[in-house]
Amino acid sequence: VYKRQEMNFECLLLSAKDGNEDAITAILQMYRPLLLKYAIIDGVLDEDLYQELSIILLKAIKLFKI
Repeated sequence: VYKRQEMNFECLLLSAKDGNEDAITAILQMYRPLLLKYAIIDGVLDEDLYQELSIILLKAIKLFKI
């Protein structure tokens, strides 16, 4: 598992783009608070929306150009 202080985001992203599951998990965990923030509707967590936002993040990882 990657420790944020040991690896900069660019290296983490490149590793995730290459399919490294630990790097992908690290990025998902890094953005989890933001995903949760936008998945809460009227004070209730919409789990389907959270899952969709997570999928969008995964797609963005692959599409992001460095």
